[in-house]
Amino acid sequence: MDQNHPHHKETRQNQTKASLGQKPVLVTGATGYVAGRLIPKLLSSGYRVRAMGRSLEKMGTRPWARDPHIQMVRGDIMDPASLGRALQGCGTLFYLIHSMISRKGAYRNADRIGARNMAAAAAAAKAEQIIYLGGLGELDHPNISRHLLSRNEVGQILQQGEIPCTVLRAAMILGSGSASFEILRYLAEHLPVMITPKWVRMPTQPIAISNVLGYLIGCLENPETRGKTFDIGGPDIVSYRDLFKIYADRAGIPRPVMFPVPILSPRLSSLWIHLVTPVPAAIARPLTQGLSLPTICTENRIQELVPQDLISCGQAIDRALDRVRQEKVDTCWADAGELIFPEWTHCGDSDYTGGTLLKCGYKARVEGQPKDLWTRVEAIGGSTGYYAADLLWKLRGIMDIFSGGVGLNRGRRSATRLRTGDALDFWRVLTIEPPFRLLLLAEMRMPGEALLEITITPMDKTHCEIRLLSRFLPRGIAGILYWYVLYPFHEYVFSRMLQGLIRSAGCRLIHGPLRFTPKISKRA
Repeated sequence: MDQNHPHHKETRQNQTKASLGQKPVLVTGATGYVAGRLIPKLLSSGYRVRAMGRSLEKMGTRPWARDPHIQMVRGDIMDPASLGRALQGCGTLFYLIHSMISRKGAYRNADRIGARNMAAAAAAAKAEQIIYLGGLGELDHPNISRHLLSRNEVGQILQQGEIPCTVLRAAMILGSGSASFEILRYLAEHLPVMITPKWVRMPTQPIAISNVLGYLIGCLENPETRGKTFDIGGPDIVSYRDLFKIYADRAGIPRPVMFPVPILSPRLSSLWIHLVTPVPAAIARPLTQGLSLPTICTENRIQELVPQDLISCGQAIDRALDRVRQEKVDTCWADAGELIFPEWTHCGDSDYTGGTLLKCGYKARVEGQPKDLWTRVEAIGGSTGYYAADLLWKLRGIMDIFSGGVGLNRGRRSATRLRTGDALDFWRVLTIEPPFRLLLLAEMRMPGEALLEITITPMDKTHCEIRLLSRFLPRGIAGILYWYVLYPFHEYVFSRMLQGLIRSAGCRLIHGPLRFTPKISKRA
């Protein structure tokens, strides 16, 4: 092919960006929804990227972690020293952090402190610019929510610093895995008849995730955007009622019948969303509070400075549904948050942890090798279920939802593949070591902390041992009572779960399942 072909020219330009001393671009919140999609776009455009997050383990499992032009650094907006290290030598900073998931109701103060820390660190590091993605909504509207006030407050704090800060204000982001899209999808698919609040008639201007990424990179490449604030949105201004209809048409399902009522407050709406969708009330409540005011662009200057083809709501929903069906959901709202190992998982010392560590373990000997069992271990949960007593698991999920937990609604990002930090029903993947070990942290509501560990150990060339171990650190008397009330169910479920997993893998059970008491280990 001709070396002057546009494709070759673009490739050479991208290689030049990454190799001729260009300052790296810092992307914060690297495992979050937007940042996780922005990073591969920057890399494919030839930029050197420094990805900042609180967990190197989580970042290390992302596909872009193997790119030669990526550098991963641990950083926390509440730790100014870590920000200084992360920013050293960087030119542009993408500020894509929001504390709503990790801090729940205390997110506003955390975001305020984090923005001040970042503005100071950027000035000390002599960065060239900051690009921030905030929320769309008029601050003087009587129904302005605390969430939108916080998003705009962060932008103001960053713009008051010494480094020029570009603020992009967006309404609903349509893309597979976004919290807004998941709420829309689950409500439309699970509720053929809806009793809806008045806000379903409120106008909004959604934007496709691909257009959001286009504007973020465009602001990086166009100096005229520095220090300015822009509203960004797609080509359609619609009501939320219209969005439900558009989704139903694109998904090939009947349009939901909606009966608006004046008494369903944002708080009640968030509780309903919590029951029906994977998004918990703590996240749904701030989002729904922002639905009571128009979220449409008041100006469109960005379209002249960063021109791109804007994707309609219908097209954005089509693309998102295609990604879901093909299991190509690159990032998800549930990805965000710190990966926290309970201290007792490292020390294994009940005196140190301040209480008794309770355990229930079963083991079985199997004819086969670890790889024969691993595909079924990695597929656990979600639509696959738990290989036994699925009705009891569903009942536990319902109990969790009604107690304010996440329940089983989150499901899995992929039906067959797991990575560190993934949400899996009401679990979080802490460690995955194919084909030998999977460690899950319970994120359900309970009076204590719990882990579920599955390990596979080869015995010889034709046999291996599989173990399932549940560990629980109770909080007070309530935690101890909780464990012993459920203990008979644990014995029933775990022993049959092992049998079902082995049977699903097509392996032959040689011996067991048998109860076992694990030795104290210093390794989680």
